[in-house]
Amino acid sequence: MLTQPTNCIKPTSNILFSFNSIPKSFFKLHPPLNPRTLSLKHHCSQYPNPTPSSSSSSSPFQPLSSILRIIPDWADEIKERGFRQDRTLYDHEKWVHHRSSYRHLRHFLTSLSSRVILSLIPPVIAFTLVAVVIASYNTAVALEWLPEVFPMLRSSTLPYQLTAPALALLLVFRTEASYSRFEEGRKAWTKVIAGTNDFARQIISGVENSGDAELKKALLQYVVAFPVALKSHVIYGSNMGRDLQNLLEVDDLLLVLSSKHGPGCIIEFISQNIRMLKLEESRRNMLESNMSCFHEGISVCENLIGTPIPLSYTRLTSRFLVLWHLTLPIILWDDCHWIVVPATFISAASLFCIEEVGVLIEEPFPMLALDDLCRSVQENVQEALSREKLIQARLTAKGRIQKQQHCPNGQPKS
Repeated sequence: MLTQPTNCIKPTSNILFSFNSIPKSFFKLHPPLNPRTLSLKHHCSQYPNPTPSSSSSSSPFQPLSSILRIIPDWADEIKERGFRQDRTLYDHEKWVHHRSSYRHLRHFLTSLSSRVILSLIPPVIAFTLVAVVIASYNTAVALEWLPEVFPMLRSSTLPYQLTAPALALLLVFRTEASYSRFEEGRKAWTKVIAGTNDFARQIISGVENSGDAELKKALLQYVVAFPVALKSHVIYGSNMGRDLQNLLEVDDLLLVLSSKHGPGCIIEFISQNIRMLKLEESRRNMLESNMSCFHEGISVCENLIGTPIPLSYTRLTSRFLVLWHLTLPIILWDDCHWIVVPATFISAASLFCIEEVGVLIEEPFPMLALDDLCRSVQENVQEALSREKLIQARLTAKGRIQKQQHCPNGQPKS
């Protein structure tokens, strides 16, 4: 677990931000939000819970429905808790651990802590119970415990042999489409981080007027705050106020939080700040052109959040898997008899696991180490600021030494 590094750019104000320092009138206009029910003010997506109707609340099946929902709700809570876990960037030691020969044993021993496996408990248990019911029914029929009107549930394996390739292709294409979205999100954030680092470097080296020192400092704060605001904008359950409280002044933070689009508000801060700097027109245009990577990053992230894989494809894959495992005990009964129970369990655990991984990586941003990427920007800017004066002093000293090694007529001394 990485510790929070010290703030790379300290706000110009010495006021320590806390929500107690926010005027009460602000909360009247903008009441605090519950992280579980965030509005679109700070996030592109939310997951509202359906409101039960009055007729369903009075249904006699309400207690039974509540009991049956206990395990699925618990599995969903495990899954969402995993989404909120912090991801870390890999270093050399982690790569050595990742490719260790003991990885298979380590992964097997930690199976019960895997959110992918725990989230599969409801469907796997359900289909395994269906297999038990069908096996019990066929056994009762075979032992003539039931009247002769009850048929044996059996069928040829030919339909499964014909449809198995179709199911395999559905799962492969579903997972591949999800990974493409993950890769697109990773590349978008790579461009945002690289653009932020380059933008900060140009500000540090290009704004030299001593009268612009305060504006330069504020501009660097806004540039560093942008990826943090974008991260809070696309991650469900993030607290933008808490993430930005050490990067922006209180007044600026209140304005960002009150806006409908936090990253867009910070881009406006950056644009207005650049216009106030005393720069040549060409250099000002160059700085403004660097903001295109910010707009592109917002566009790609919001597009990924707002546009999932076509729902018809997701529904088709889910329905195919359900029908496959509902009829699997009937297909395998003649060959396996009671072995259909473990066979159904293994098949459901394997195929639903592949489908679950595709669903998890379909929303790429919780899978990325965005907190570490944002911290790396802060550390890089802080290091660049600390190196700036040292490098300038070193180059100035080299210039003086070079002048002393030449005569006034430009010829080197013997």
